[in-house]
Amino acid sequence: MSALGLGWGQRQHPLLVEKLTGREKTRTHTVRSPKMEGMAYGAGMAGGAFNPITFFQQPHTILRILSWFFSIVIFGSIANEGYVNRPDEAQEFCIFNRNQNACNYGLFMGTVAFLCCLAFLALDVYFPQISSVKDRKKAVLADVGVSAFWSFMWFVGFCFLTNQWQVAKQEDNPLREGGDAARAAITFAFFSIFTWGGLTLFSVERLKSVSFDEEYQKLFTPQPTIQLI
Repeated sequence: MSALGLGWGQRQHPLLVEKLTGREKTRTHTVRSPKMEGMAYGAGMAGGAFNPITFFQQPHTILRILSWFFSIVIFGSIANEGYVNRPDEAQEFCIFNRNQNACNYGLFMGTVAFLCCLAFLALDVYFPQISSVKDRKKAVLADVGVSAFWSFMWFVGFCFLTNQWQVAKQEDNPLREGGDAARAAITFAFFSIFTWGGLTLFSVERLKSVSFDEEYQKLFTPQPTIQLI
């Protein structure tokens, strides 16, 4: 079988020659090139220039920004109005059933989630500049793991804060001060479950794309030309 050149932009190429009943038959199969796959799911072409309009229109970028915003709301709600005091007490306590761990959990998770969103937004901006398929795969694997982790942690946080708010004693806060802030923290913790879950799904799809590129390079790496004298 004669060797055929395969360009990056080509969609069709002959695959292995299959011998059936003593006759050779060449099968043609449609294969997506890494150039095409690299643009899927917001990956962009390796070495491509950053396009802010395209970047902010990508679904995973929108979800990332929403997750970033939700973390700010959760942190701000608890930090500003998450502590109250009784009329006969001077010392403030956590609005979630006097459970300091509940307020600490919300503050800590909101802060770290905020920083994670910024870090991965920066990685998303830099992602098109990563030419190595292996490095792209590592970046996407990290995104999958972190997104799944945060989706789970916000589920735990939502259940924890909801439970502590429900069992809070009315005599500890007769005027129900900070009630809106507590409900806001609970609500946006609930929303964060789905934004981070959506990021996990998009990252899994992008991982499939990067894995395809890796296999493509292994199978169809151009062979050196041997000159016969």
